[in-house]
Amino acid sequence: MPVNPDIQGRVFAPTAPYLVGREKVREFARAVFATSPLNFDVEAARNAGYSDVIAPPTFPVVVQEATLAQLLAEPDAGIDFSMVVHGEQRFSYTRPIVAGDELTATLTVTSVKTLGGNAMVTAESLIVDATGSHVVTAISTLVVRSDA
Repeated sequence: MPVNPDIQGRVFAPTAPYLVGREKVREFARAVFATSPLNFDVEAARNAGYSDVIAPPTFPVVVQEATLAQLLAEPDAGIDFSMVVHGEQRFSYTRPIVAGDELTATLTVTSVKTLGGNAMVTAESLIVDATGSHVVTAISTLVVRSDA
């Protein structure tokens, strides 16, 4: 089944809130070889004006994962996960993610294109804090390979 072009423009329900934990930030920072003390040291982060450690710039993928799972599980999307390759990832920040943030994400499929028999699905996950204020938008392009 090919990717359904009618999913372009679809907006999914907001995810359950994700509470950003200090140790999760530190674990992620170690995993991506981050070296900033702001990712590890509460005192350094507070001295820099933050309430707690801040997450590395690519941390939103942790929150975005739940939105992409919604898309991949959508019955009429026509996306076979075994044929998916992650094509591109971008972030547009209003402010850094800080330990203690409670984040909710809402996914919108912004583009579905076919190129050389493959489909390229671009989706934006709008991530807001508990007050509803924008924190970051995570933009992913998934390449769905054809089976031919």
